[in-house]
Amino acid sequence: MDLAEALNTPREGMDYDVVVVGAGPAGLAAAIRIKQLDPDLTVVVVEKGSEVGAHILSGAVVDPVGLDRLIPDWRDDPDHPLKTPVTDDRFYMLGPAGIIRLPNAFMPKLMSNHGNYIVSLGNVARWLAARAEALGVEIYPGFAAAEVLFDDNGAVAGVATGDMGISKSGEVKEGFARGMELRGKYTFFAEGARGHLSKQLIAKFGLDEGRDFQKYGIGLKELWQVAPEKHRPGLVQHSFGWPLDNRTGGGSFVYHLEDNLVAVGFVVHLNYSNPTLSPFDEFQQFKTHPLVAETLEGGKRISYGARAITEGGWQSVPKLAFPGGVLVGCAAGFVNVARIKGSHNAVLTGMMAAEHAVEAIKAGRANDELASYEAAWRDSDVGTDLRRVRNVKPLWSRFGTLLGVALGGIDMWINQIFGTSPLNLSHGKPDHATLKPISEVKVLEYPRPDGVLTFDKLSSVFLSATNHEEDQPAHLKLKDPSIPIAKNLPLYGEPARLYCPAGVYEVVYADADAKKDPRFVINAQNCVHCKTCDIKDPAQNITWVTPEGGGGPNYPNM
Repeated sequence: MDLAEALNTPREGMDYDVVVVGAGPAGLAAAIRIKQLDPDLTVVVVEKGSEVGAHILSGAVVDPVGLDRLIPDWRDDPDHPLKTPVTDDRFYMLGPAGIIRLPNAFMPKLMSNHGNYIVSLGNVARWLAARAEALGVEIYPGFAAAEVLFDDNGAVAGVATGDMGISKSGEVKEGFARGMELRGKYTFFAEGARGHLSKQLIAKFGLDEGRDFQKYGIGLKELWQVAPEKHRPGLVQHSFGWPLDNRTGGGSFVYHLEDNLVAVGFVVHLNYSNPTLSPFDEFQQFKTHPLVAETLEGGKRISYGARAITEGGWQSVPKLAFPGGVLVGCAAGFVNVARIKGSHNAVLTGMMAAEHAVEAIKAGRANDELASYEAAWRDSDVGTDLRRVRNVKPLWSRFGTLLGVALGGIDMWINQIFGTSPLNLSHGKPDHATLKPISEVKVLEYPRPDGVLTFDKLSSVFLSATNHEEDQPAHLKLKDPSIPIAKNLPLYGEPARLYCPAGVYEVVYADADAKKDPRFVINAQNCVHCKTCDIKDPAQNITWVTPEGGGGPNYPNM
């Protein structure tokens, strides 16, 4: 059977009331809420990771407001994963060797983490999945939603999972199987930041018209087992400054969980301008700071991962509803960048969309626009959460870290005291348009890893347990294969080799010494699905699409 004939084979299909794409906090909260409101409605959740939680990566300090509303008695469940309440909350400004601790009294109330919990968000998703399945939700991990289905009127009618068993060269392999069509009255897209299908729908329906460009950061995280005497359960440390310069936005965290585990992470805002900057190497350098090194010395790194984060907030949230479907959670960009939190808003928006969908289905509606969901969110607690911090990111971007963070803090205080702020700032350029030519910047150089506190990309990817079927079509697609060498290399030094935190992209020379005959190489097997390339490539030449279901990282306790 050739490929054309194989792809003409009819797909099997199943019909549901609601189809949910993505088994993260938003998608699972939506599924749970639907079944709470009407147990007779049918709900299916598809998840591209090999298991629920396999692709979930976050700090994470969780505000429990979403769980309190979704599952009010969650604290009575002995299996719940929120085991470590925050007991000590600290903020630092870092220099190359020194630190300045910022007094908590100077921080707006919304920045306080007391009452929150340090968690593995992957384990939260696994727990929510068990609760959802107990209510009758069908969950299918290892099945990537690869295509949006439309009805005759152009409305979203569901999704199709990816075909399995096509070779890299486009030939049909033994064991080929067509994807499954999952059709629903409404389809929820809860894919997380820069979702593959969500991106297509935003473009198709013009959901970002009248909104600012979405802004992003890349978050990198390691999980360490530290010496018992250095472990302080409940300690939360946030910092900004070194090793980033004043014009490059970002920050870092150190969270002490249970069982001598410490999560250490670093976020770089993707509107940085120096094409020789490597977020991965900035993270490795950060760990050598005395504030962090003292905790990690003598410990063991046990996991690594990276993921894009939405940072646009209030100004950048696209229209949420379109015929037949909605965006929920980070697919729409509900992260509060000042608080470094998004899971609470993911849960709340999943619940909100569920409530509007159930109301519509009970009224006999299907595959139309849930306009009431779009109309409701800005006046909800989610809208309040984002509106209060709407100027923090633009101020940081315009004025740099020192002045921008100070001005952002003042603006948050004004919002807290008066309930509003006179400022309504926009974000400016999209992240892919901020790089300067390499001829205009200082080329950054990074020390070699020591294998104790700092590591290379390949050993890090190994800890992420990333795996893809090698003989499959590339899931990192170049619109124009000539651009990396013909344009990006001379102008920017080909930044993909640096912004990628997994060593996916390389420039290889036939004559390395003379730097002759360069060739652009894509090591798709290494991809941890962070989506940074899809966001930051200056030519917007790289498109991330779903690989075969089950491929990618397999994060434990991340």
